[in-house]
Amino acid sequence: MDFEPDDDQREILAAVEALLARHAGATRAIALAEQGGYDEALDRALADAGFADGAQSGDLSTLDSALIVEAVARAAGTCAIGAGLLVAPAVCAEPIAGPIAIATTTAPGPVRYAHHARSLLVLDGPDARLVALEPGACPRVVSNFGYPMGAVTRAQMQGGRSLGPGSGERLARWWRLALALECVGTMEAALGQTVGYLKTRRQFDRAIGSFQAVQHRLAECAIQLEASRWLAREAAHHAAPAEAVASAAAYALAAAGQVFAETHQLSGAIGFTREHDLHVWTMRLQALRLEFGGDVAHRRALVSARWGGAPR
Repeated sequence: MDFEPDDDQREILAAVEALLARHAGATRAIALAEQGGYDEALDRALADAGFADGAQSGDLSTLDSALIVEAVARAAGTCAIGAGLLVAPAVCAEPIAGPIAIATTTAPGPVRYAHHARSLLVLDGPDARLVALEPGACPRVVSNFGYPMGAVTRAQMQGGRSLGPGSGERLARWWRLALALECVGTMEAALGQTVGYLKTRRQFDRAIGSFQAVQHRLAECAIQLEASRWLAREAAHHAAPAEAVASAAAYALAAAGQVFAETHQLSGAIGFTREHDLHVWTMRLQALRLEFGGDVAHRRALVSARWGGAPR
């Protein structure tokens, strides 16, 4: 895998980022979060530009799709891009209606995008099922996570149709990849927000960011971010092998915990307030860290993929 995007990927990213400049960003994310809303306009814009079904049609490579998921997360886009662009094409032979939510029977709790979802992918051991939903069928769950959440019932999880042999394993692998990539984009934005603040906030007649102790902590976060980025992109390049995606997800979610703590610590108390944009990304990091059983589940999957045995 090359460490630089090729010409096609640069053009794709330029187009996506231009679209996101119009349809995403912290201000838009905050407004949507206040209402528990889903960004249907961003969803339509991605679809109209050909990015929503590019993986299903074969117009986008897995790595192309991964770069788009990363970019949408970096821009605080409030749409189910990871599920739609990476997970669904890997487990469903035909296109399915979006928005798409993903749930697992082993980790009950609020599910991202479930309140607005028209399709629910359910991981139940070795099996994956597709459940058709009416928007609003899953009651809204009010949260501070920055994503619209919904409550999925046991009956809903047990409904729908099986996606066939091996579907559960495919769903788990691609879900882990999507989580890792969303973590990368979100961490990058949180770190960028913090660096910008530290360049302007002054103490002792100097910008806080000029102090070496602060720079050391930022450098450690940057190292964790870059390691997470390349683990996730390599896994995407190789079509999401089980060991690679478990490693990428476990590492990225652990890094997210460190980035969350450091960016808030370095931003001071203001980082926890609603008028400061940092919470847009850091609260999403907390949601991603809890999804699919959290980093413990990804570490168990890594052990299983590397040394055998069923993950517990």
